[in-house]
Amino acid sequence: MLRRLYHDQPASFAFTPANREWAELQMTKYPEGRQASAIIPLLWRAQEQEGWLTRPAIEHVADMLGMAYMRALEVASFYFMFQLQPVGSVAHFQICGTTTCMICGAEDLVAVCREKIADKAHTLSADGKFSWEEVECLGACANAPMAQIGKDYYEDLTAARLAEIIDELAAGTVPVAGPQNGRYASEPLSGLSSLKEMDSGSTQYNASVQAAVDIGDTVKRIDGTEVPLTAPWVGKYAAGKPSKPVPRGAAKKSPRPDEDEMIGRPPVKAAATPEPTSNAGKKPKTMKAPRKAGADDLTLIKGVGPKLEALLHSMGFFHFDQIAAWTSQEVAWVDQNLEGFKGRVTRDDWVAQATILAEGGETEFSSRAKKGEV
Repeated sequence: MLRRLYHDQPASFAFTPANREWAELQMTKYPEGRQASAIIPLLWRAQEQEGWLTRPAIEHVADMLGMAYMRALEVASFYFMFQLQPVGSVAHFQICGTTTCMICGAEDLVAVCREKIADKAHTLSADGKFSWEEVECLGACANAPMAQIGKDYYEDLTAARLAEIIDELAAGTVPVAGPQNGRYASEPLSGLSSLKEMDSGSTQYNASVQAAVDIGDTVKRIDGTEVPLTAPWVGKYAAGKPSKPVPRGAAKKSPRPDEDEMIGRPPVKAAATPEPTSNAGKKPKTMKAPRKAGADDLTLIKGVGPKLEALLHSMGFFHFDQIAAWTSQEVAWVDQNLEGFKGRVTRDDWVAQATILAEGGETEFSSRAKKGEV
């Protein structure tokens, strides 16, 4: 199915402070240089915050992870868990229409959605509260027919029960997810025939439903306050591992023309930067402007994206040899004055990289960057 970005996009996106903290904690799960692995949870969080996945949100997440915008768009447009158009303010219904569910009555569920929400998929209801679509197999075949509402599975549905669920959500209540016919999980309708000693009923609901009920995190969206911002992995596996994440660099400076055309990306503009305020270390020598030949492409240094390059220019750094000449005291000064990117110089060893580049050599990263691979 062809999935395109919605024609009417908001001007910008930013995580709420709590969601930003959550997103940065997710990035610490992955080894240095592999933060792009967090793309799916961060896109999902952005979608939960806004309701659907906007282009500014996709680009914002890409910047956090140091990814080209096109790479993030590929992920967002591949998985139908990501909604690329506005959805209902209360809930979006995804009706499974694959073989098992189809045989067991999925078409009746679709008919309910057409009657009570909107005649066509991806269309908002008259009150703006609901939207729906038919999707491929959601993997709950033993509990067919079923639907995913928000992030939860509602299984063993009938047309009558789905209609009731829509009415309950419209009234402001959240029906308990899971099987809707009294089953605990996906055991036979006639009851357990084996493994009867297993304590399958130690909680009122099966594990996933019980967790949703206990946390209170079901159909409603996430503004960052509902789920504890826990990160038990931080500092657990490697001595000296930072307890707070450091955001990755921004997307690469010059994506291929076809990427710009496909995502409609505007030119990158450098934001106004405040004057450095820290007195830690020793300030390196700076320049008022680049040399006549023009500034070096500082994004060839691993860890420097367009935003950081603009910041460095505003501080008076334009060339590889300037960075290569920094002493340890000067590195400390720069590290403390990179607002929003503190510690980046030391972490990515800019001096060593700049030394190679200033001498006309290439690093593994600069070679990949020139090929458009980062």
